[in-house]
Amino acid sequence: MARFARRAGLLASVALFATTAGTMVRADTLREALVMAYQTNPSLQSARAQQRGTDENVPIARASGLPSVNASGRYTEFVKQSPNAFSNPDRALTSNVELGVPIYSGGAVKNRINAAKIRVEAGQAGLRGTESQIFASVVAAYMDVIRNRAIVGLNRKNVNVLKVNLQATSDRFEIGDLTRTDVAQSQSRLAIAQSDARAAEANLAAARETYIQLVGKAPEDLAAPPPLPNLPETPSEAVDIALENNPDLIAAREQTRAAKKDIDVAGAGRLPRVSLFASGAYNNYFNTLGGLSSAAFAQSETTGQAGAQISIPIFQGGLPAAQRRQAQAQASAALESEIATERSVIAQVRSAYTSWVAANDVIRSSQVAVEAAALSLEGVRAENSVGNRTILDILNAEQESLNAQVQLVTARRNAYVAGFNLLAAMGRAEARDLSLDSDILYDPNLNYKRVRGKFFDWDDDPAPVVRSTSTVDTPVQDGDIPEE
Repeated sequence: MARFARRAGLLASVALFATTAGTMVRADTLREALVMAYQTNPSLQSARAQQRGTDENVPIARASGLPSVNASGRYTEFVKQSPNAFSNPDRALTSNVELGVPIYSGGAVKNRINAAKIRVEAGQAGLRGTESQIFASVVAAYMDVIRNRAIVGLNRKNVNVLKVNLQATSDRFEIGDLTRTDVAQSQSRLAIAQSDARAAEANLAAARETYIQLVGKAPEDLAAPPPLPNLPETPSEAVDIALENNPDLIAAREQTRAAKKDIDVAGAGRLPRVSLFASGAYNNYFNTLGGLSSAAFAQSETTGQAGAQISIPIFQGGLPAAQRRQAQAQASAALESEIATERSVIAQVRSAYTSWVAANDVIRSSQVAVEAAALSLEGVRAENSVGNRTILDILNAEQESLNAQVQLVTARRNAYVAGFNLLAAMGRAEARDLSLDSDILYDPNLNYKRVRGKFFDWDDDPAPVVRSTSTVDTPVQDGDIPEE
């Protein structure tokens, strides 16, 4: 029953947003804003590029376990020979080819590759977290524009009402029905209302600029957002889901796993290393080797050698032990960071849940306050007409009515934003959860699969290009709204 009441409150808030926004022929939708941010937001594009860079750590780690081939060439002119050298050549061409094949490195390569793979998984989870944060910011900006637009409209209506009140008060003062004090009170309230309206317009302009920053285009008429799906019944349920799905927590856990692998990588510095090697050389002396007896010497030659090599560290000044202790300390730090992230996630979920429930309660109480303030204002005006209420009573009633309406609009915004933040903390506010078109979804695993097995030295990607959109050409925003 409690869940039904909360859902009813959320659905009511959506309907009330639509009522406040007025009738719209064509409106931007929240879905459109999220899609545009998903495709063009520079922070999100940057995070994707950084993840592609993280993917490359796997082939980088694997490279140290693969064979290596090096070639060199050298041509030499012996310009001045020793007077005692009778057989040295006048010139020489030397070329070498060397092949190295690592066989055993104490497990360093294997563990380095495993750590890199785990960090790819951590990075992909972190990318999910960035996506969720961007979406939460877009939702907040979207709702801020709607709220501030509604507040501007309410303040403008209040200014118009107070202008009529001032005119009526002035007319009654002229015929001696009211005093100059009544006129001054009306003038004061009108001036305050005008300044409040100007402040509301400034807030709307700022909200629109923030929307442009996140979405990449100026907001037009924004439609009421759709109901939020899959909201939890209890904070405990929300925490349980978050502990399983929150991307930041998943990333922290993967970083801890990777840090443990780094301990094994550091420890490998104390173990033997085994490798195979082969090399070949070609020398050409251009018939100058041997001097006058050059015919007795071979003027070109090829050589080759192959073998195995073992390197056994005996003493390294304590370096491998220090590196292993350092890796252990870093793993300990990663474990603590994981707990810190877990605490943060739990706090975020509980706070968002409480804010969501509270905002829906405020919506219901504010709706009552709006209706009661409207009846009170009507009654005060009627009583003033028969002399039972003063002009100040009317002004106070009008201010109470305005305050109740602003509080209602703000509560609607807060309820929706808190609900979305709750979903984000639970790991359920990403593109895959919002039913965005499958053809625009970004899958970071595709790039990882593409590059993880690459080993060719000249296998480059195309030059970097900007994928996000610039907002240089967007107009400066103001707080103006169409007259209703």
